[in-house]
Amino acid sequence: MAISEFEEKRCEREMEKFLAVHRPPVHIRNEVDIAYRLENQSVEIFEVRPHWQNKLEKIETPVAKATYVKTQKEWRIYWHKSDMKWHRYEPKAEVQCFEEFLSIVGEDKHCCFWG
Repeated sequence: MAISEFEEKRCEREMEKFLAVHRPPVHIRNEVDIAYRLENQSVEIFEVRPHWQNKLEKIETPVAKATYVKTQKEWRIYWHKSDMKWHRYEPKAEVQCFEEFLSIVGEDKHCCFWG
């Protein structure tokens, strides 16, 4: 089940704040940038870079994902491991609010999201 419209707008607002702080400087965003997408009950943060063989083509590299579980009223946190699969972020696998997810990703205490 998708998150509510209200929750979706709240996530978008918080993601815009996150991007304002964590995006690279404007002059290098054509070389590396970060973005997000909302799909159903998940918010995914990813890195955007030009393809190494075709600079006109963009490559998206997953960074972090939060999925809302309505029955538990929690956000589950995932990181994208080198095996190209999503894994639960075990230091803190669930949080109660979306802002806490963004705080964990921004801090990246265990170097799982940004390397």
